[in-house]
Amino acid sequence: MDINFEYYRIFYYVAKYRNITKAAAALGSSQPNVTRVIKLLESQMNCRLFTREARGTCLTEEGEILYSHVEIACRQLWDAQEEIGRQNRQGCGTVEIGATETALHLFLLTALQDFKQEYPGIRIKIQNHTTPEVLKYLVSGGLDFAVVTTPFEVPGTFAKVKVLAFQEILTGGVQYESLGKEPLEPADVGKYPWIGLGRGSATYELYKDFFIKNGIDMEPDIEVATSDLMLPLIVSNMGIGFVPEKMAMPLLEEKRLVQIPVKCRVPERSIQIVSDKGRGKSLAADTFYKYLKRRQC
Repeated sequence: MDINFEYYRIFYYVAKYRNITKAAAALGSSQPNVTRVIKLLESQMNCRLFTREARGTCLTEEGEILYSHVEIACRQLWDAQEEIGRQNRQGCGTVEIGATETALHLFLLTALQDFKQEYPGIRIKIQNHTTPEVLKYLVSGGLDFAVVTTPFEVPGTFAKVKVLAFQEILTGGVQYESLGKEPLEPADVGKYPWIGLGRGSATYELYKDFFIKNGIDMEPDIEVATSDLMLPLIVSNMGIGFVPEKMAMPLLEEKRLVQIPVKCRVPERSIQIVSDKGRGKSLAADTFYKYLKRRQC
């Protein structure tokens, strides 16, 4: 199906403003011309893309599907035009990445602080979600690349670069101080309230697997959306939970947190940069990507 890109551009503005008159004004065109193009596009797509409403237009189901792809394509093209307009000077442009909470705290925040000192003109947009959510957005083309925590799976067309390995430890508040004296049998972990990330996160799946392998059928007593919410709950003696050792260390030193040894191997985890090998990066995105790769620990 060979459709003029201009049709998609006009479709984008009508879908964005939900109003043909406003779209025509933004395009510097006329309302009849915009209406004509939309009808031509609908004819070539063999479906209706809009329905009329009292105050403008509304996308049909087919229109919503088309807009989800056209919006990404238009934004990427305009980002490219912006960078070319700046004569491809290194140190300018915008990078949009996705990152998990753990990746932010253990790796990305420090790297980002140093990067911005070196490249103050590059703007960074960060989408903060769970690993599966970030990767879903990356696969759809909505991100330049992602910085996420294992475990995860991606198509073979995606590149993975490990930048940091880290270990998690089982911890509890001072109320659980007695558990820090002798290594805990895996089966005994189930006797205590467990604080963990909720369903849909890579961490939930990792520890669900861990408990099953050790003969424990266990669900979190308290589920949280992000890893940084776990520590305050654990410190408040609401239960025990696995947290990155580096994040727990300051609280362990202050004796507000207790490390609970266990008689089994806790899975090692890592932070990895994931990118689509088949899609080119802007100069700004490539600069940031290579900078993060050089900071491998």
